[in-house]
Amino acid sequence: MSPKETVFQLIEKVPEYKMGYVIAYLQGLTADEEEDDAFCEQLCEEYEQDPEKGETVTMEEMLEMCGVKADEL
Repeated sequence: MSPKETVFQLIEKVPEYKMGYVIAYLQGLTADEEEDDAFCEQLCEEYEQDPEKGETVTMEEMLEMCGVKADEL
């Protein structure tokens, strides 16, 4: 049996609720490295040009912005 045939047999046994994990993993395996690198470079450039880069907030400020109380965590 070829490796692809083995994969197809295993996929048939994967429950439907776990199929998202299989899809995500396969997408990662088949991702185009150059396209991924270009996307990451674009994100980095956008960050470098962002006037708000480097600004930070405290954990308490973040919790408040999200509407969460620290004692509820």
